[in-house]
Formats: sequence, structure tokens, C-alpha cells
Amino acid sequence: MSYYAVPVARLIEEFSKLPGIGKKSAQRLAFHVLDMNEADVLNLSDAIIQAKKKTKYCSECANITDVDPCSLCRNKQRQRDIICVVESPRDVVAMEKTREFRGLYHVLHGSISPMEGIGPEEIKIKELLIRLQKEDVREVILATNPTIEGEATAMYVSKLIKPSGIKVTRIAYGIPVGGDLEYADEVTLSKALEGRREI
Repeated sequence: MSYYAVPVARLIEEFSKLPGIGKKSAQRLAFHVLDMNEADVLNLSDAIIQAKKKTKYCSECANITDVDPCSLCRNKQRQRDIICVVESPRDVVAMEKTREFRGLYHVLHGSISPMEGIGPEEIKIKELLIRLQKEDVREVILATNPTIEGEATAMYVSKLIKPSGIKVTRIAYGIPVGGDLEYADEVTLSKALEGRREI
């Protein structure tokens, strides 16, 4: 038996499908929407519809965009001989926020995960290899997540690219700024030691 009117129950159900949103959060969001004025609700629903309808993958880097190619790929100020390979469009945003990387990107849209039935064919590795054949690339930076799947993806992509003579690098991992060594796990400390550099 549902304690909510049918439209409210449906709204809660739809919100609960979002990542990181449990039943309680879905209920809170649903009741917040019900408390909003009608114009704000229409703006919210229109923003969702327009984002879904008007975004697509960039034909060059596979990032999410509303114009093709995306603004990063069209930017002539960027270094075109370095490509940073990431798992998701959110990773592009994270890299851009550093204001350190001035090259181009390639978004895989996932990582290799046999447990979830995701093989190399399900992510955009083939598109990366085709791109590397067409463009004059000097270095590929593998910036996949420091997870088992991210590491496996990085190793797989590296083995495919190395025979072409393109330099393949991996981003370093280690202790976060402001972190204490005593709270770091063994794997993080090990990676920090591997990625050490001369000062």
C-alpha cells in the first residue's frame, strides 16, 4: 500500500533512480518540487528535457557537447599533440578546473569491467585508436580512475598504443594535499613512492 498520491509516488520513484539518491532523499526532493512555484517546476523540467535533447557526443573526443566538435576540440590555443584519456565527461571538468592541462581529451565513457560485462568494445577505445592514426599525437596521458577497473583499462589501452611509438604516461597517485601519512592506506603510500620526483 502506498502512503502517497499516485503522482507523488511516481515522482519519488523517478527521483530514486538517480545515482546516490535513496528513498528518503527521493521523498525530500519530491516534496521540495511540490513546494516550488509552478514556473520554477516548469523551468526545471524544461532544463532536463533540453539537456537530454540538445547534448551529444563530440565526434572528435566523445565529450558531451551541444556543438560538434566541442569547444575544447575547436580551441586552437590547445596543444593538439597531447591527449588525456579519461573515463567520463565529469573527469574532463575535474581536469579543466586544475588549469594545468592544455592539451585535448578523449572520453572513454566507462572502464573495462568483466564483472559488469563491460569489455573494450563497450567503451570508446576503438575511437581513440582511430583518432591516433589520423592525428599527429606525441603523448597520451592515461587519467583513468585509481580503481581495479581503471588500472585494467589503462594497462589495456597502453598495450594497444605503445607499438605505435606514441609516448604513453599515467597520472601519478598518492597522498592528498593536507593529508596525514598515518591515515593513508598501503596502496596509496605505495603509489606515492612510485610516483616520487626529484625536487
